[in-house]
Amino acid sequence: MALERAHRHAALRVRRTTFPRSLRGVGRCDWPRSASNRRKENLLAEKVEQLMEWSSRRSVIRMNGDKFRRFVKAPPRNYSVIVMFTALQPQRQCSVCRQANEEYQVLANSWRYSSAFSNKLFFTIVDYDEGADVFQQLNMNSAPTFMHFPPKGKPKRADTFDLQRIGFAAEQLAKWIADRTDVHIRVFRPPNYSGTIALALLVSLVGGLLYLRRNNLEFIYNKTGWAMAALCVVFAMTSGQMWNHIRGPPYAHKNPQNGQVSYIHGSSQAQFVAESHIILLLNAAITMGMVLLNEAATSKGDVGKRRIICLVGLGLVVFFFSFLLSIFRSKYHGYPYSFLIK
Repeated sequence: MALERAHRHAALRVRRTTFPRSLRGVGRCDWPRSASNRRKENLLAEKVEQLMEWSSRRSVIRMNGDKFRRFVKAPPRNYSVIVMFTALQPQRQCSVCRQANEEYQVLANSWRYSSAFSNKLFFTIVDYDEGADVFQQLNMNSAPTFMHFPPKGKPKRADTFDLQRIGFAAEQLAKWIADRTDVHIRVFRPPNYSGTIALALLVSLVGGLLYLRRNNLEFIYNKTGWAMAALCVVFAMTSGQMWNHIRGPPYAHKNPQNGQVSYIHGSSQAQFVAESHIILLLNAAITMGMVLLNEAATSKGDVGKRRIICLVGLGLVVFFFSFLLSIFRSKYHGYPYSFLIK
């Protein structure tokens, strides 16, 4: 019995010596974890390789629902993705989508052909007719919309571009991307000579007119002509044309759900291009009414004709000022005053 117990103790010492405590559990834990890491690394490498291949063909990668879920939503990711949700099909009649897409293409091309291009940022697009399930998944009911999907975690509120307030110019998009990803993109636009050609034609026209009328330049001193030119500049500036040039807002907004088109922005912090055109016409109509009132008061013609001119001018001022005040109330919510039109 003593010999048998001695053999047992010897066998136990051998087992404890053969499998030291520092190595226990290696086979059960460390090796599977390493295999899982390798699978993730291989999957990530495949995704990046595929995205780089698509980027080499087109600066903006078109995605459907399956591609979006695999390359944008599903981990692992070590890259940022900018997604433009849009509706470019002709039957959608989204003119804003086409304008925003042009700026988006300019930005993506600037990134693709820059010296800083890398696999840390990709530009993609999801069209409603190709990925309606993505719109439903994100509870998205308007287009165009720009979103940033970071390498880790879910998008935050700031990862959705404020298109209504800032506009969709490529320079503004690049600034937003720099804030979200620390990737700075210098926007390169293709040369556009239309402005130069238009200016050259205008100078040629004015020069030709002056040459033909070189013997009679009294029209230069025409007060009415200069007044009309000054009014055109004033109307353009007071209607927000400079704001449009700087911010690049959409012309109007069409609701993809019911197809309703909005020409007046509901916020005092932004406007549509169509809205500035409407304001310009309203200011011009009010000014025309004031001119007619002044004409009726200062002219020495027939009394009946002057009375008609006065009534027409007063009608223009009253009606179009009421319309202008109504637009002002719709943008500055809580403004208590109105006149004729609410």
